[in-house]
Amino acid sequence: MTTEAVTITVKRVAGSRNLLTAGVLVAICLVFTVLSPFFLSQANWINTSTTMTQILLLGIGQTYVIIARGIDLSAGATLSLSGMVSGAVMYNLFAPYDTVPEGTAALVGIIIALAVGLLVGLVNGFLIAYLKIPAFVATLGMLGIASGASYLLTNGQSLSGIPPIIGEVGNHNVVGWIPVPVIITAVVTVIAWYVLSQTRFGERTYLLGDNPDAVIRAGVNDRRHLLTVYAISGLLAGLAALVAMGRLSTASPTAGSGAELQAIATVVIGGASLYGGRGTIGGTVLGAAIVTVLLTGLIIIGVPPFWQVITVGIVLIAAVFLDQQKEIRAARK
Repeated sequence: MTTEAVTITVKRVAGSRNLLTAGVLVAICLVFTVLSPFFLSQANWINTSTTMTQILLLGIGQTYVIIARGIDLSAGATLSLSGMVSGAVMYNLFAPYDTVPEGTAALVGIIIALAVGLLVGLVNGFLIAYLKIPAFVATLGMLGIASGASYLLTNGQSLSGIPPIIGEVGNHNVVGWIPVPVIITAVVTVIAWYVLSQTRFGERTYLLGDNPDAVIRAGVNDRRHLLTVYAISGLLAGLAALVAMGRLSTASPTAGSGAELQAIATVVIGGASLYGGRGTIGGTVLGAAIVTVLLTGLIIIGVPPFWQVITVGIVLIAAVFLDQQKEIRAARK
């Protein structure tokens, strides 16, 4: 199948799937609106939209990976590691002696967070694309390495002495309703949508997941492309770390705990196939909205926090089951 044929098929399937997902999102919102008078409040909107930015950024990176028939189980741990390294650098530059200007320390921290995320992504990509280690094994191992390193940096302690400007930007709202992280994430989302749906890189990503042999026959360096895909996932995890630090005004080794589950659920709910070759950024946005509304909605109606993880797990299993049934029906035709 050519890249153009793959793209056309994806767009046709995604259109109807996204309508269904949007309907589910509306239904969930209506349920929480009935159950709690606070669901549609400004405070809950700000909390929900800000929470969604972290999930969506990881989900976008995971979208590229899953379309290319991969998986990144280390996304949450990469977020934690990026935040802790960045936080430690900013703390040592700014907090103890106040010798480095706040803005300079913050800028260095931002660069460090993105660089650490990118580096982890490149390592994942190298292990998978060049050393041929299965993606599940490579990224599961990286999850352990990055998580352990996050705790080792400060013996498991959070860092609160980061430049105040990080928290000020992370918690600033434009016209009272739109958090700055939402604007940043919206820009990243549009760029990711354009690259995936309108460029040759995006076409090759779909083809890599749908028919890897065709990519090679077309003269595309499949290993380099796969390396780039995982680098994108790592870079966005670094950006998500900055969003998390901005929300909490601190760097925490647990900031990304369980986030890989949320990211994968987001992508699968949004219509991507774990078999590769299918998925859209629009679907991931809807998936991220559903996961986030479930997380914040359960809290606002008084459901104990541990039910959040259980609910996301159940939704993920259901989404994968439905995807499998669709693949089985397609194979029979």
